[in-house]
Amino acid sequence: MTALLTTRDLQDLIKVDKSTIYRMAEDGRLPALKVGRQWRFPASEIDAWLAGGALTAAAPPGAGRPEGLQDLADLLGQSLGAMVVVTDFGGRPLTSVANPCGLFTAVSGTRSGMHHCISAWRRYGEEPGLAPRLHASAFGFLCARAFARVGDRLAAMVIAGGIAPPQWPPGVDAVRRIAEAVGATPAVVADHITEVHPGGPEAERRVLDALPRAARIASTLLERSSS
Repeated sequence: MTALLTTRDLQDLIKVDKSTIYRMAEDGRLPALKVGRQWRFPASEIDAWLAGGALTAAAPPGAGRPEGLQDLADLLGQSLGAMVVVTDFGGRPLTSVANPCGLFTAVSGTRSGMHHCISAWRRYGEEPGLAPRLHASAFGFLCARAFARVGDRLAAMVIAGGIAPPQWPPGVDAVRRIAEAVGATPAVVADHITEVHPGGPEAERRVLDALPRAARIASTLLERSSS
């Protein structure tokens, strides 16, 4: 039998308040079911949701994953040679991670690792300024984000990254710091530290040029799904 998480279990896992969890369960953004008057959350489906996997039958078609967003992420990741994900403002993925680099894949394969990823994505929404800019993520590689809107409300983020910075790979001390920041062992990070997407001025320019356009497309898709 599939283990069921309580609302408190989920609060501890994704670090959002109870009312937000209830809203996400009601509108299908979370794999959830009602047991009596209480919401319960299938543990295996929550793990898949955290990993950016496909939403299950617990979510009605179009809920939580607007039609076309995954295609946008896949196309953008392929054309940029970068890792791409669309998230809500809590950092929770609305798409699977397209074109992931090996370092991200190795770390995000566990619940703990994916929790650290979501926390990092959430912080992108807290950064000042609307224009995308590249900066070092907790993984050490470069990432940038652009905001998608629904009406006049910022509704989601298109995040591109996994790109090697100018000085890569990092040394032993930096690998240790990265491991601590992303909830992995130094050995795992060291084994995959070279598995990132190629960087350089041209790669960085492509990302910064493409993100605002991708965010406008994401805005259109989100608006259609909410209408």
